Amino acid sequence: METTLIEIKQEKAGFEGFVGSWLCRGPIHLLIDVGPINTSRSLITSLDAMGIEEIEYILLTHIHIDHAGALAPLLDRFPMAQVVSHQKGLNHLADPSKLWAGSQKVLGDLAVMYGRPEPVDPRRLIPHTESVIPGLEIIETPGHAPHHLSFSYGGRLFSGEAAGNYLMVNGKEYLRPATPPRFFFQVFVESVNRLMALQDQTICYAHFGQASSSRHLLERFKEQLFRWKEIIWKEYQKGEQDLLLRCLEILLERDPELGSFQYMSPECQARERTFIMNAVKGFVGFFKENNL
Repeated sequence: METTLIEIKQEKAGFEGFVGSWLCRGPIHLLIDVGPINTSRSLITSLDAMGIEEIEYILLTHIHIDHAGALAPLLDRFPMAQVVSHQKGLNHLADPSKLWAGSQKVLGDLAVMYGRPEPVDPRRLIPHTESVIPGLEIIETPGHAPHHLSFSYGGRLFSGEAAGNYLMVNGKEYLRPATPPRFFFQVFVESVNRLMALQDQTICYAHFGQASSSRHLLERFKEQLFRWKEIIWKEYQKGEQDLLLRCLEILLERDPELGSFQYMSPECQARERTFIMNAVKGFVGFFKENNL
């Protein structure tokens, strides 16, 4: 099996090398995540340039609009393709109106950049519990979202955002949690544990790239989750004034996994500040919801 990460270039500065789709070419062709609808033409053009005429299955790690938004145009381009998604997300793919409203609320202007997804034919959708793709192992990983899945296929673990975001910056690693509200800490940790129980394999991230040892990265990521919980909890106890900014500054100072932030372009740093603070909101919401 040949596996290729296709960058889906976004129109906003700072989002280069951040959104991708994984293509697996073998006896059957699989495409894992498709990016936002506003850049669907970029993905289709890349697939055409690679000579891809058929895709049997599109696998969605989750239905967020930066992962599944381009689904309708991709299904138009590949009419033979079927979609495997968490059964909880199928209705939102067929009728994305509520998904779009929620995306606008959480992402704001970023949702507008990604674009409003279009409905897809329910007959093209397969619940993850009914998938029969040979050699594919589907793991429910509801840490990032209740409809999140990870896939083990061909010696590779496609983790979506269940294992965080992993980037290379000037040859240096950068690892960040993706814990937006509504966030359940223990559910996230249990999802990571499920992935750690698999055999060690190459881990492939939606945002953005790969690493040779899934267990090594997952161990680091689990430690990072507990590190963030401790840091954000201490700041939360001091009061909510400027809480997000305080947490941002302390995390950038104390979390070694964020060390390569300093080597990013100003535009990429702005992107990461936004996502870090959104992830902090998840932790704070968890504390409040559990009366901690």
